[in-house]
Amino acid sequence: MNSITLLGHRMVHKISQCFNVTRKLSDQPFRADDEVVRTGFELVEEPLKKMVVASCENVVDLNNNNEENCFGYNQRKFFVRDSLLGNGKRENINLNDEENCSGYNQRTYFVRDRLLVNFRMNVERVLEVLRRDGLDFEIRVALDELSIRPTWILVREVLYGVLREVNCENKSTLAKLAYKFFVWCGQKEGYCHTVNSYHLIMQIFVECEEFKAMWRLVDEMIEKGFPATARTFNILICGSGKAGFARNLVIKFIKSKSFNYRPFRHSYNAILHCLLGLNQYKLIEWVYGQMLFDGFSSDVLTYNIIMLAKYRLGKLNQFHMLLNEMGKNGLSPDFHTYNIILHVLGRGDKPLAAVDLLNHMRERGIEPTVVHFTTLIDGLSRSGNMDACQYFFDEMVRCGCMPDVVAYTVMITGYVVAREFEKAQEMFDEMISRGLIPNVFTYNSMIRGLCMAGKFDEACFMLKEMETKGCSPNFVVYSTLVSSLRKAGKLSRARKVLRQMMEKGRNVHHLPRLRAKRHKK
Repeated sequence: MNSITLLGHRMVHKISQCFNVTRKLSDQPFRADDEVVRTGFELVEEPLKKMVVASCENVVDLNNNNEENCFGYNQRKFFVRDSLLGNGKRENINLNDEENCSGYNQRTYFVRDRLLVNFRMNVERVLEVLRRDGLDFEIRVALDELSIRPTWILVREVLYGVLREVNCENKSTLAKLAYKFFVWCGQKEGYCHTVNSYHLIMQIFVECEEFKAMWRLVDEMIEKGFPATARTFNILICGSGKAGFARNLVIKFIKSKSFNYRPFRHSYNAILHCLLGLNQYKLIEWVYGQMLFDGFSSDVLTYNIIMLAKYRLGKLNQFHMLLNEMGKNGLSPDFHTYNIILHVLGRGDKPLAAVDLLNHMRERGIEPTVVHFTTLIDGLSRSGNMDACQYFFDEMVRCGCMPDVVAYTVMITGYVVAREFEKAQEMFDEMISRGLIPNVFTYNSMIRGLCMAGKFDEACFMLKEMETKGCSPNFVVYSTLVSSLRKAGKLSRARKVLRQMMEKGRNVHHLPRLRAKRHKK
Protein backbone atom coordinates (compact mmCIF):
# COMPACT_ATOMS: atom_id res chain seq x y z
CA MET A 1 0.00 0.00 0.00
CA ASN A 2 1.35 3.39 -0.94
CA SER A 3 2.67 5.06 2.19
CA ILE A 4 1.33 8.43 1.09
CA THR A 5 -2.14 7.25 2.14
CA LEU A 6 -0.94 7.59 5.70
CA LEU A 7 -0.76 11.33 5.23
CA GLY A 8 -4.45 12.16 4.87
CA HIS A 9 -6.89 12.96 7.69
CA ARG A 10 -4.87 10.72 10.04
CA MET A 11 -1.96 13.09 9.81
CA VAL A 12 -4.11 16.04 10.84
CA HIS A 13 -5.43 13.96 13.75
CA LYS A 14 -1.87 13.18 14.87
CA ILE A 15 -0.99 16.85 14.74
CA SER A 16 -3.99 17.80 16.84
CA GLN A 17 -2.77 15.34 19.49
CA CYS A 18 0.54 17.16 19.64
CA PHE A 19 -1.18 20.23 21.07
CA ASN A 20 -2.26 18.45 24.24
CA VAL A 21 1.10 19.40 25.70
CA THR A 22 1.53 23.15 26.17
CA ARG A 23 4.68 24.49 24.58
CA LYS A 24 5.57 27.90 23.30
CA LEU A 25 5.75 27.74 19.54
CA SER A 26 9.09 28.73 18.12
CA ASP A 27 9.16 32.02 16.26
CA GLN A 28 12.35 31.73 14.29
CA PRO A 29 13.05 34.26 11.54
CA PHE A 30 13.06 33.13 7.99
CA ARG A 31 13.32 34.66 4.54
CA ALA A 32 11.62 33.21 1.48
CA ASP A 33 14.25 33.14 -1.20
CA ASP A 34 13.31 33.61 -4.84
CA GLU A 35 15.52 30.66 -5.75
CA VAL A 36 13.14 28.24 -4.08
CA VAL A 37 11.13 27.90 -7.26
CA ARG A 38 13.97 26.05 -8.92
CA THR A 39 13.48 22.66 -7.33
CA GLY A 40 10.14 22.92 -5.58
CA PHE A 41 10.94 21.28 -2.29
CA GLU A 42 13.33 24.14 -1.53
CA LEU A 43 10.16 26.08 -0.72
CA VAL A 44 10.03 23.88 2.34
CA GLU A 45 13.74 23.71 3.08
CA GLU A 46 14.74 27.34 2.62
CA PRO A 47 12.86 28.78 5.64
CA LEU A 48 14.30 26.03 7.82
CA LYS A 49 17.81 26.43 6.39
CA LYS A 50 17.64 30.18 6.98
CA MET A 51 16.21 29.83 10.49
CA VAL A 52 19.53 30.98 11.91
CA VAL A 53 20.74 33.73 9.60
CA ALA A 54 24.34 33.43 10.74
CA SER A 55 24.63 29.71 10.05
CA CYS A 56 26.49 30.25 6.80
CA GLU A 57 28.38 33.31 7.97
CA ASN A 58 30.96 34.00 10.63
CA VAL A 59 29.75 33.77 14.20
CA VAL A 60 29.71 37.15 15.89
CA ASP A 61 32.10 36.38 18.70
CA LEU A 62 32.66 39.36 20.97
CA ASN A 63 35.04 37.37 23.13
CA ASN A 64 37.61 36.86 20.39
CA ASN A 65 38.21 40.51 19.43
CA ASN A 66 37.12 39.78 15.89
CA GLU A 67 37.43 43.23 14.37
CA GLU A 68 35.30 42.42 11.38
CA ASN A 69 32.36 41.28 13.47
CA CYS A 70 32.60 43.37 16.63
CA PHE A 71 32.23 46.82 15.13
CA GLY A 72 28.83 48.33 14.46
CA TYR A 73 28.12 49.84 11.10
CA ASN A 74 29.01 53.42 11.98
CA GLN A 75 32.10 52.41 13.94
CA ARG A 76 33.18 50.05 11.21
CA LYS A 77 33.16 52.82 8.59
CA PHE A 78 35.78 54.65 10.61
CA PHE A 79 37.67 51.47 11.41
CA VAL A 80 37.89 50.48 7.74
CA ARG A 81 39.18 53.92 6.90
CA ASP A 82 41.77 53.72 9.67
CA SER A 83 42.79 50.20 8.64
CA LEU A 84 43.44 51.46 5.15
CA LEU A 85 45.41 54.40 6.50
CA GLY A 86 47.39 52.05 8.67
CA ASN A 87 47.58 54.39 11.66
CA GLY A 88 44.99 52.75 13.89
CA LYS A 89 43.67 56.15 15.03
CA ARG A 90 41.03 58.56 13.82
CA GLU A 91 41.65 62.21 13.22
CA ASN A 92 40.06 64.20 16.03
CA ILE A 93 37.53 66.59 14.52
CA ASN A 94 35.93 69.20 16.70
CA LEU A 95 32.39 69.34 15.37
CA ASN A 96 31.75 72.54 17.30
CA ASP A 97 34.37 74.28 15.17
CA GLU A 98 32.50 76.01 12.33
CA GLU A 99 35.50 75.78 10.03
CA ASN A 100 35.76 72.04 10.58
CA CYS A 101 32.01 71.52 10.19
CA SER A 102 31.77 73.38 6.90
CA GLY A 103 34.43 71.29 5.21
CA TYR A 104 33.82 68.02 7.03
CA ASN A 105 31.69 66.32 4.35
CA GLN A 106 33.97 67.34 1.49
CA ARG A 107 37.06 66.18 3.36
CA THR A 108 35.35 62.91 4.30
CA TYR A 109 34.47 62.05 0.72
CA PHE A 110 37.87 63.14 -0.55
CA VAL A 111 39.72 61.03 2.02
CA ARG A 112 37.40 58.07 1.42
CA ASP A 113 37.92 58.14 -2.34
CA ARG A 114 41.68 58.40 -2.01
CA LEU A 115 41.76 55.59 0.52
CA LEU A 116 39.69 53.31 -1.71
CA VAL A 117 41.94 53.99 -4.69
CA ASN A 118 45.07 53.35 -2.63
CA PHE A 119 43.55 50.24 -1.13
CA ARG A 120 42.67 48.74 -4.51
CA MET A 121 46.17 49.53 -5.72
CA ASN A 122 47.67 47.76 -2.69
CA VAL A 123 45.52 44.69 -3.26
CA GLU A 124 46.53 44.56 -6.92
CA ARG A 125 50.22 45.06 -6.02
CA VAL A 126 50.09 42.08 -3.66
CA LEU A 127 48.31 39.93 -6.25
CA GLU A 128 50.89 40.93 -8.84
CA VAL A 129 53.68 39.77 -6.52
CA LEU A 130 51.91 36.44 -6.00
CA ARG A 131 51.60 35.98 -9.77
CA ARG A 132 55.36 36.48 -10.19
CA ASP A 133 56.30 33.57 -7.95
CA GLY A 134 58.93 31.23 -9.39
CA LEU A 135 61.88 29.02 -8.47
CA ASP A 136 64.30 31.89 -7.87
CA PHE A 137 61.73 34.37 -6.63
CA GLU A 138 61.69 35.29 -2.91
CA ILE A 139 58.04 36.07 -2.36
CA ARG A 140 58.46 37.21 1.26
CA VAL A 141 61.18 39.67 0.32
CA ALA A 142 59.02 41.05 -2.47
CA LEU A 143 56.07 41.47 -0.11
CA ASP A 144 58.29 43.26 2.42
CA GLU A 145 59.46 45.65 -0.30
CA LEU A 146 55.87 46.74 -0.88
CA SER A 147 55.86 48.38 2.59
CA ILE A 148 52.20 47.47 3.08
CA ARG A 149 50.90 46.81 6.57
CA PRO A 150 48.49 43.83 6.61
CA THR A 151 44.94 44.49 7.81
CA TRP A 152 42.02 42.11 7.95
CA ILE A 153 40.33 43.81 5.01
CA LEU A 154 43.49 43.65 2.88
CA VAL A 155 43.93 39.96 3.66
CA ARG A 156 40.31 39.30 2.85
CA GLU A 157 40.43 41.03 -0.54
CA VAL A 158 43.73 39.42 -1.54
CA LEU A 159 42.47 35.94 -0.66
CA TYR A 160 39.23 36.59 -2.51
CA GLY A 161 41.34 37.63 -5.48
CA VAL A 162 43.30 34.39 -5.32
CA LEU A 163 40.08 32.38 -4.98
CA ARG A 164 38.67 33.96 -8.14
CA GLU A 165 41.73 32.93 -10.14
CA VAL A 166 41.68 29.24 -9.21
CA ASN A 167 41.31 26.90 -12.19
CA CYS A 168 42.29 23.35 -13.10
CA GLU A 169 45.73 24.33 -14.35
CA ASN A 170 46.96 26.59 -11.55
CA LYS A 171 45.27 25.24 -8.43
CA SER A 172 48.37 23.59 -6.99
CA THR A 173 50.47 26.75 -7.43
CA LEU A 174 47.79 29.13 -6.13
CA ALA A 175 47.26 27.10 -2.97
CA LYS A 176 50.96 27.45 -2.10
CA LEU A 177 51.02 31.16 -2.95
CA ALA A 178 47.93 31.90 -0.88
CA TYR A 179 49.40 30.09 2.10
CA LYS A 180 52.74 31.91 1.76
CA PHE A 181 50.86 35.22 1.84
CA PHE A 182 48.77 34.01 4.78
CA VAL A 183 51.88 33.06 6.77
CA TRP A 184 53.65 36.32 5.86
CA CYS A 185 50.71 38.34 7.19
CA GLY A 186 50.53 36.31 10.40
CA GLN A 187 54.19 37.05 11.15
CA LYS A 188 53.76 40.83 10.91
CA GLU A 189 53.71 42.78 14.15
CA GLY A 190 50.36 44.29 15.05
CA TYR A 191 48.29 41.93 12.92
CA CYS A 192 46.39 38.77 13.91
CA HIS A 193 44.34 36.60 11.61
CA THR A 194 40.58 36.49 12.14
CA VAL A 195 38.24 33.51 11.82
CA ASN A 196 37.20 34.88 8.44
CA SER A 197 40.82 34.82 7.25
CA TYR A 198 41.14 31.15 8.21
CA HIS A 199 37.87 30.36 6.47
CA LEU A 200 39.02 32.02 3.26
CA ILE A 201 42.35 30.17 3.11
CA MET A 202 40.50 26.94 3.92
CA GLN A 203 38.13 27.64 1.02
CA ILE A 204 41.12 28.11 -1.27
CA PHE A 205 42.53 24.76 -0.12
CA VAL A 206 39.17 23.11 -0.84
CA GLU A 207 38.99 24.57 -4.35
CA CYS A 208 42.62 23.53 -4.96
CA GLU A 209 41.93 20.04 -3.51
CA GLU A 210 44.67 20.41 -0.91
CA PHE A 211 42.75 18.51 1.76
CA LYS A 212 45.68 17.59 4.02
CA ALA A 213 46.74 21.23 4.16
CA MET A 214 43.12 22.14 4.91
CA TRP A 215 43.06 19.81 7.92
CA ARG A 216 46.36 21.19 9.22
CA LEU A 217 44.91 24.67 9.01
CA VAL A 218 41.84 23.62 11.00
CA ASP A 219 44.04 22.19 13.74
CA GLU A 220 46.11 25.38 13.78
CA MET A 221 42.99 27.53 14.02
CA ILE A 222 41.64 25.53 16.97
CA GLU A 223 45.03 25.53 18.72
CA LYS A 224 45.08 29.33 18.55
CA GLY A 225 41.73 29.53 20.31
CA PHE A 226 39.45 30.30 17.38
CA PRO A 227 36.02 28.64 17.49
CA ALA A 228 35.09 26.03 14.92
CA THR A 229 31.75 27.40 13.73
CA ALA A 230 29.03 26.24 11.37
CA ARG A 231 30.86 28.10 8.60
CA THR A 232 33.97 26.04 9.33
CA PHE A 233 31.90 22.89 9.14
CA ASN A 234 30.26 23.93 5.87
CA ILE A 235 33.59 24.55 4.17
CA LEU A 236 35.05 21.29 5.41
CA ILE A 237 32.06 19.09 4.63
CA CYS A 238 32.00 20.40 1.04
CA GLY A 239 35.67 19.59 0.63
CA SER A 240 35.38 16.26 2.38
CA GLY A 241 32.46 15.32 0.17
CA LYS A 242 34.70 15.71 -2.88
CA ALA A 243 37.40 13.61 -1.27
CA GLY A 244 34.99 10.93 -0.06
CA PHE A 245 35.59 11.15 3.69
CA ALA A 246 32.61 13.25 4.79
CA ARG A 247 31.59 10.73 7.47
CA ASN A 248 35.05 10.84 9.05
CA LEU A 249 34.77 14.61 9.17
CA VAL A 250 31.43 14.43 10.94
CA ILE A 251 32.87 12.01 13.50
CA LYS A 252 35.72 14.42 14.17
CA PHE A 253 33.30 17.31 14.77
CA ILE A 254 31.05 15.20 16.98
CA LYS A 255 34.01 14.36 19.20
CA SER A 256 35.45 17.87 19.09
CA LYS A 257 34.96 19.86 22.28
CA SER A 258 35.63 23.12 20.44
CA PHE A 259 32.67 22.79 18.08
CA ASN A 260 29.82 24.41 19.96
CA TYR A 261 27.78 26.60 17.68
CA ARG A 262 25.77 28.75 20.05
CA PRO A 263 22.36 29.16 18.35
CA PHE A 264 21.83 25.40 18.76
CA ARG A 265 21.30 23.43 21.93
CA HIS A 266 24.09 20.96 21.21
CA SER A 267 26.61 20.20 18.49
CA TYR A 268 24.46 17.48 16.92
CA ASN A 269 21.78 20.00 15.95
CA ALA A 270 24.48 22.30 14.56
CA ILE A 271 25.83 19.48 12.41
CA LEU A 272 22.36 18.39 11.28
CA HIS A 273 21.49 21.95 10.33
CA CYS A 274 24.69 22.31 8.31
CA LEU A 275 24.11 18.99 6.54
CA LEU A 276 20.59 20.12 5.63
CA GLY A 277 22.03 23.19 3.93
CA LEU A 278 24.32 20.88 1.95
CA ASN A 279 21.51 18.42 1.05
CA GLN A 280 23.40 15.54 2.70
CA TYR A 281 20.28 13.55 3.57
CA LYS A 282 21.85 10.12 4.03
CA LEU A 283 24.50 11.61 6.27
CA ILE A 284 21.73 13.30 8.27
CA GLU A 285 20.23 9.87 8.94
CA TRP A 286 23.57 8.53 10.13
CA VAL A 287 24.28 11.52 12.40
CA TYR A 288 20.80 11.22 13.90
CA GLY A 289 21.47 7.58 14.75
CA GLN A 290 24.76 8.57 16.45
CA MET A 291 22.93 11.29 18.35
CA LEU A 292 20.38 8.85 19.75
CA PHE A 293 23.14 6.35 20.55
CA ASP A 294 24.96 9.02 22.59
CA GLY A 295 21.81 9.66 24.62
CA PHE A 296 20.79 13.05 23.25
CA SER A 297 17.07 13.78 22.97
CA SER A 298 15.46 15.40 19.95
CA ASP A 299 13.84 18.81 19.94
CA VAL A 300 11.52 20.38 17.34
CA LEU A 301 14.45 21.47 15.16
CA THR A 302 15.87 17.95 15.18
CA TYR A 303 12.55 16.42 14.17
CA ASN A 304 12.04 18.98 11.39
CA ILE A 305 15.42 18.22 9.86
CA ILE A 306 15.03 14.44 10.15
CA MET A 307 11.53 14.53 8.67
CA LEU A 308 12.84 16.57 5.76
CA ALA A 309 15.60 14.02 5.20
CA LYS A 310 13.21 11.08 5.39
CA TYR A 311 10.88 12.69 2.89
CA ARG A 312 13.70 13.52 0.48
CA LEU A 313 14.87 9.91 0.70
CA GLY A 314 11.35 8.67 -0.06
CA LYS A 315 10.85 7.08 3.37
CA LEU A 316 7.30 8.33 3.98
CA ASN A 317 6.44 5.61 6.52
CA GLN A 318 9.30 6.79 8.72
CA PHE A 319 8.20 10.39 8.14
CA HIS A 320 4.79 9.58 9.63
CA MET A 321 6.37 7.66 12.54
CA LEU A 322 8.57 10.64 13.41
CA LEU A 323 5.57 12.98 13.42
CA ASN A 324 3.73 10.61 15.76
CA GLU A 325 6.82 10.27 17.97
CA MET A 326 7.17 14.03 18.15
CA GLY A 327 3.69 14.35 19.63
CA LYS A 328 4.26 11.52 22.13
CA ASN A 329 7.38 13.31 23.37
CA GLY A 330 5.37 16.41 24.16
CA LEU A 331 6.66 18.56 21.31
CA SER A 332 4.29 20.79 19.37
CA PRO A 333 4.72 21.45 15.64
CA ASP A 334 6.20 24.83 14.82
CA PHE A 335 6.12 27.05 11.74
CA HIS A 336 8.55 24.82 9.85
CA THR A 337 6.81 21.57 10.80
CA TYR A 338 3.57 22.82 9.26
CA ASN A 339 5.44 23.96 6.18
CA ILE A 340 6.88 20.47 5.69
CA ILE A 341 3.56 18.70 6.22
CA LEU A 342 1.69 21.02 3.87
CA HIS A 343 4.13 20.25 1.09
CA VAL A 344 3.85 16.51 1.72
CA LEU A 345 0.04 16.76 1.58
CA GLY A 346 0.33 18.80 -1.61
CA ARG A 347 2.66 16.33 -3.31
CA GLY A 348 0.30 13.54 -2.27
CA ASP A 349 -2.62 15.46 -3.81
CA LYS A 350 -4.48 15.68 -0.49
CA PRO A 351 -6.24 19.07 -0.69
CA LEU A 352 -8.98 18.15 1.81
CA ALA A 353 -6.42 17.09 4.41
CA ALA A 354 -4.58 20.36 3.74
CA VAL A 355 -7.80 22.31 4.45
CA ASP A 356 -8.16 20.43 7.76
CA LEU A 357 -4.55 21.21 8.67
CA LEU A 358 -4.93 24.91 7.90
CA ASN A 359 -8.05 24.99 10.11
CA HIS A 360 -6.15 23.26 12.94
CA MET A 361 -3.43 25.88 12.65
CA ARG A 362 -5.97 28.68 13.03
CA GLU A 363 -7.62 26.96 15.99
CA ARG A 364 -4.27 26.94 17.75
CA GLY A 365 -3.64 30.59 17.05
CA ILE A 366 -1.21 30.11 14.18
CA GLU A 367 -2.39 32.03 11.17
CA PRO A 368 -1.07 30.51 7.90
CA THR A 369 1.34 32.80 6.08
CA VAL A 370 2.09 33.30 2.41
CA VAL A 371 4.95 30.80 2.79
CA HIS A 372 2.57 28.08 4.03
CA PHE A 373 0.14 28.64 1.15
CA THR A 374 2.94 28.83 -1.42
CA THR A 375 4.47 25.60 -0.14
CA LEU A 376 1.11 23.83 -0.40
CA ILE A 377 0.45 25.25 -3.88
CA ASP A 378 3.88 24.16 -5.07
CA GLY A 379 3.25 20.60 -3.88
CA LEU A 380 -0.19 20.47 -5.49
CA SER A 381 1.14 21.85 -8.78
CA ARG A 382 3.74 19.10 -8.87
CA SER A 383 1.01 16.53 -8.38
CA GLY A 384 -0.82 18.10 -11.35
CA ASN A 385 -3.83 19.47 -9.45
CA MET A 386 -3.96 23.05 -10.75
CA ASP A 387 -7.63 23.46 -9.76
CA ALA A 388 -6.64 22.96 -6.12
CA CYS A 389 -3.72 25.35 -6.64
CA GLN A 390 -6.08 28.07 -7.84
CA TYR A 391 -8.43 27.40 -4.90
CA PHE A 392 -5.70 27.83 -2.30
CA PHE A 393 -4.28 30.83 -4.14
CA ASP A 394 -7.67 32.51 -3.93
CA GLU A 395 -8.04 31.37 -0.31
CA MET A 396 -4.69 32.99 0.49
CA VAL A 397 -5.98 36.32 -0.84
CA ARG A 398 -9.28 35.93 1.06
CA CYS A 399 -7.33 35.38 4.28
CA GLY A 400 -5.46 38.64 3.83
CA CYS A 401 -2.15 37.08 2.75
CA MET A 402 -1.06 39.03 -0.28
CA PRO A 403 0.79 36.76 -2.74
CA ASP A 404 4.42 37.69 -3.33
CA VAL A 405 6.62 37.14 -6.37
CA VAL A 406 7.46 33.58 -5.30
CA ALA A 407 3.76 32.66 -4.96
CA TYR A 408 2.97 34.02 -8.42
CA THR A 409 6.02 32.32 -9.91
CA VAL A 410 4.95 28.95 -8.48
CA MET A 411 1.49 29.38 -10.02
CA ILE A 412 2.94 30.48 -13.38
CA THR A 413 5.36 27.55 -13.41
CA GLY A 414 2.54 25.13 -12.58
CA TYR A 415 0.39 26.41 -15.43
CA VAL A 416 3.32 26.26 -17.85
CA VAL A 417 4.05 22.64 -16.93
CA ALA A 418 0.33 21.87 -17.34
CA ARG A 419 0.53 23.61 -20.76
CA GLU A 420 -2.17 26.09 -19.75
CA PHE A 421 -0.28 29.00 -21.25
CA GLU A 422 -3.16 31.49 -21.26
CA LYS A 423 -3.65 31.12 -17.52
CA ALA A 424 0.10 31.49 -16.98
CA GLN A 425 -0.03 34.75 -18.95
CA GLU A 426 -3.03 35.92 -16.89
CA MET A 427 -1.10 35.26 -13.69
CA PHE A 428 1.90 37.14 -15.04
CA ASP A 429 -0.24 40.13 -16.04
CA GLU A 430 -2.02 40.11 -12.67
CA MET A 431 1.32 40.13 -10.86
CA ILE A 432 2.47 43.14 -12.90
CA SER A 433 -0.80 44.98 -12.26
CA ARG A 434 -0.30 44.54 -8.51
CA GLY A 435 3.04 46.27 -8.70
CA LEU A 436 5.16 43.16 -8.16
CA ILE A 437 8.43 42.97 -10.09
CA PRO A 438 9.10 39.59 -11.75
CA ASN A 439 12.38 37.93 -10.84
CA VAL A 440 14.66 35.87 -13.06
CA PHE A 441 12.77 32.67 -12.26
CA THR A 442 9.43 34.23 -13.19
CA TYR A 443 10.83 35.32 -16.53
CA ASN A 444 12.38 31.91 -17.12
CA SER A 445 9.03 30.18 -16.60
CA MET A 446 7.30 32.63 -18.95
CA ILE A 447 9.99 32.30 -21.63
CA ARG A 448 9.78 28.53 -21.35
CA GLY A 449 6.00 28.65 -21.73
CA LEU A 450 6.16 30.97 -24.73
CA CYS A 451 8.68 28.66 -26.40
CA MET A 452 6.50 25.63 -25.69
CA ALA A 453 3.60 27.49 -27.32
CA GLY A 454 5.76 28.27 -30.35
CA LYS A 455 5.73 32.02 -29.64
CA PHE A 456 9.43 32.59 -30.16
CA ASP A 457 9.08 36.28 -31.06
CA GLU A 458 7.35 36.94 -27.74
CA ALA A 459 9.97 34.87 -25.92
CA CYS A 460 12.85 36.88 -27.42
CA PHE A 461 10.99 40.10 -26.68
CA MET A 462 10.58 39.05 -23.04
CA LEU A 463 14.33 38.45 -22.80
CA LYS A 464 14.89 42.06 -23.87
CA GLU A 465 12.13 43.26 -21.54
CA MET A 466 13.67 41.69 -18.46
CA GLU A 467 16.99 43.38 -19.24
CA THR A 468 15.35 46.80 -19.62
CA LYS A 469 13.66 46.30 -16.25
CA GLY A 470 16.99 45.61 -14.53
CA CYS A 471 16.60 41.83 -14.22
CA SER A 472 19.77 40.19 -15.54
CA PRO A 473 19.17 36.86 -17.32
CA ASN A 474 21.07 33.93 -15.84
CA PHE A 475 22.38 30.83 -17.59
CA VAL A 476 19.07 28.98 -17.13
CA VAL A 477 17.18 31.69 -19.03
CA TYR A 478 19.65 31.69 -21.93
CA SER A 479 19.77 27.91 -21.97
CA THR A 480 15.97 27.64 -22.03
CA LEU A 481 15.64 30.03 -24.96
CA VAL A 482 18.61 28.74 -26.96
CA SER A 483 17.62 25.08 -26.53
CA SER A 484 14.02 25.80 -27.55
CA LEU A 485 15.12 27.73 -30.63
CA ARG A 486 17.43 24.90 -31.69
CA LYS A 487 14.71 22.29 -31.24
CA ALA A 488 12.44 24.37 -33.47
CA GLY A 489 15.15 24.55 -36.13
CA LYS A 490 15.69 28.29 -35.65
CA LEU A 491 19.48 28.01 -35.51
CA SER A 492 20.23 31.56 -36.69
CA ARG A 493 18.10 33.04 -33.91
CA ALA A 494 19.74 30.75 -31.37
CA ARG A 495 23.17 31.97 -32.50
CA LYS A 496 21.94 35.57 -32.23
CA VAL A 497 20.91 35.01 -28.60
CA LEU A 498 24.33 33.49 -27.88
CA ARG A 499 26.03 36.52 -29.44
CA GLN A 500 23.95 38.82 -27.25
CA MET A 501 24.97 36.79 -24.25
CA MET A 502 28.65 37.10 -25.17
CA GLU A 503 28.42 40.84 -25.95
CA LYS A 504 26.97 41.53 -22.53
CA GLY A 505 29.68 39.44 -20.90
CA ARG A 506 27.18 37.39 -18.92
CA ASN A 507 27.51 33.69 -18.17
CA VAL A 508 30.34 33.40 -20.70
CA HIS A 509 31.93 30.63 -18.64
CA HIS A 510 28.79 28.55 -19.34
CA LEU A 511 29.18 28.74 -23.12
CA PRO A 512 30.94 25.35 -23.37
CA ARG A 513 27.89 23.74 -21.74
CA LEU A 514 25.55 25.26 -24.33
CA ARG A 515 27.84 24.18 -27.16
CA ALA A 516 28.07 20.67 -25.68
CA LYS A 517 24.28 20.42 -25.72
CA ARG A 518 24.25 21.43 -29.36
CA HIS A 519 26.79 18.76 -30.32
CA LYS A 520 24.88 16.05 -28.47
CA LYS A 521 21.89 16.79 -30.60
